[in-house]
Amino acid sequence: MKVAFVSFEVYPLAKVGGLADVAGSLPKALKSKGVDVEIFMPYHKIVKKNIEKFNLRVEKVLDQFDTGLKTDQKASLFKTNLPGTDIPVYLVSNDYYFSSEEVYGSPDGGQQAIFFTRAVIESIRKMNVHFDVIHSNDWQTGLLPVYLKSLYRNDPIFSKTSTVYTIHNLGYQGLFDRSYLDFAGLPDYLYNMDGIEFYGKINFMKGGILFSNIVNTVSPTYAEEIKTPEYGEKLEGVLQLRKDVLYGVLNGIDYVENDPRTDKRIPYNYDLNSLDGKKKDKLHLQKEIGLKESEKTPVIGLVSRLFDQKGLDLVEDIMKYVVSSCDVNFILLGTGEPKYERAFLDLSKEFPQKVAVKIGFDVNLAQRIYAGSDFFLMPSKYEPCGLGQMYSLRYGTIPIVRYTGGLADTVKEFDGKSGNGFGFKNYDSAHLVKTILKALYYYNVDDYMGTLIKNAMSMDLSWERSASEYIKLYELSKAR
Repeated sequence: MKVAFVSFEVYPLAKVGGLADVAGSLPKALKSKGVDVEIFMPYHKIVKKNIEKFNLRVEKVLDQFDTGLKTDQKASLFKTNLPGTDIPVYLVSNDYYFSSEEVYGSPDGGQQAIFFTRAVIESIRKMNVHFDVIHSNDWQTGLLPVYLKSLYRNDPIFSKTSTVYTIHNLGYQGLFDRSYLDFAGLPDYLYNMDGIEFYGKINFMKGGILFSNIVNTVSPTYAEEIKTPEYGEKLEGVLQLRKDVLYGVLNGIDYVENDPRTDKRIPYNYDLNSLDGKKKDKLHLQKEIGLKESEKTPVIGLVSRLFDQKGLDLVEDIMKYVVSSCDVNFILLGTGEPKYERAFLDLSKEFPQKVAVKIGFDVNLAQRIYAGSDFFLMPSKYEPCGLGQMYSLRYGTIPIVRYTGGLADTVKEFDGKSGNGFGFKNYDSAHLVKTILKALYYYNVDDYMGTLIKNAMSMDLSWERSASEYIKLYELSKAR
C-alpha cells in the first residue's frame, strides 16, 4: 500500500503542537509494518534550519510549477528524508507563502493552506505517482479531499486514490470568507449547507469531513464526544451525518525517543525493575528548579500551553490551597495567556519553597519534569488525545486528569490494585482538589505507589499499536 501523508508540521523538522509528533512518528510505525509512506509538508523557514542541524541531504524535484490558483505565485518541490529513516519528505516551497519564521505565522493562513494543498496535488500529478491513499490532517489540508472529489475527479492519477482525514482538534476548523472559494478555484456549487458553507463562511475542516472516504480523530472517546453539542463546535450535525465512517484511533508516542532506559535528556536512566534512577531524577529536578531536595515530598508537574482548554482556570483556583495545606511541590513549565503566566508567577513568589514556574518551553526540561515528578497534572476541558499523560505514564509518573477524550482512554482510576492514575469528570475546582488529595493519600502508602508505577509503565502506548488501526482505516477507505 502506498500512502501520502500530508501535514503542515512534522517533528523534528517543524513542531508547534501534537500534530507534529503524530506526523513524525506514525509514518515510521506504518513503514515498519510494510506501508510505503511518503510525507508532504511546507518548506517552512524552521525546516531549512533543522535540515542543516540534522545534516540532511536535500534535492530539488520540481522547479517553479503552476498550482492552478488565481495567483502569480509558483511552487517548487524539494525532497529530503525524515531524520534517521529512509522515509521521503517532500517539501512544498514558496518564498511568499512560507516566508514567516513561525509555522503558523502567515498573515493569510487561508491562502497559505490553499496554496500548500493545491501544490501537493499538482506535484503528485507532475511526478505521475499513484497513491492508494492520501491521508490529510487538520483544517490546513481539509480542502484536499474536496479538490479530489471535484476538480480532479476525472484525473487518472487519482482514479484509484482514496482519502483519510484526521481531526486532531475540532476547535480549529479554518473559517474564511466566501472569496477564498474563488481563490481556491473550487466550483460555486460547493457553497451551500451540504457543501463547505458554514454560517456565511467556508469551513476547510467541514470539507475534509464531508468529502473524505474515512474520517477519524485521535481517540475513541473524542470520536463519540464530538458528535454532541457540548464538544461538536457546531459541526456535530455534520459528524452525525458521517458517523458510519467516523472512527477514533488513539495516538501513540515514540518509544525509542521516549525511553527512560536510554533517554539522554534526563540525568539518570531507569526501568520498571530498577527505579533508583527515577528517585535521583526527582532530586535533580527539585535542585535544578530551585526547590529543596526532598525524596519524601511529592512533586506535581505540569507541562502545557497555558490556555483555557487545558483547565488552567481550575488549577489557578485551587493550587494556592493545595500548596498551603499539603507537603507538596508544584512545578509548571509552559507559555500562553498572560493572565495565567502572571497568576502562576505570583504563586511561585508567594510560595518559593514549594512552587517553581518557568514561562516558555524547553523540551529538555519538559522531559526532566515527566521523569522527575511523582504526578502529572492535566485537567483539560477537552482533550482530543493528549500526549502529556502518555509521556508521564511511560516514565512512571502518575497522571491526575479530567476524564475526557484521550485522557479517558489512557488513564484508568486506581483502586488499590488495577488502574494507573486518578481523575474526575465534572469540570469544577472542587472535584480537582478532591482528586489531588486522593492521589497524595496514595502517595504516602509505599505499596500503592509501587503498584501505580508498575501499572503505568506496563502500558502499551506505542505507535505500533496505533499503526495497525490506521492500516485498517486505509483498507476501509479503499473499499468505499
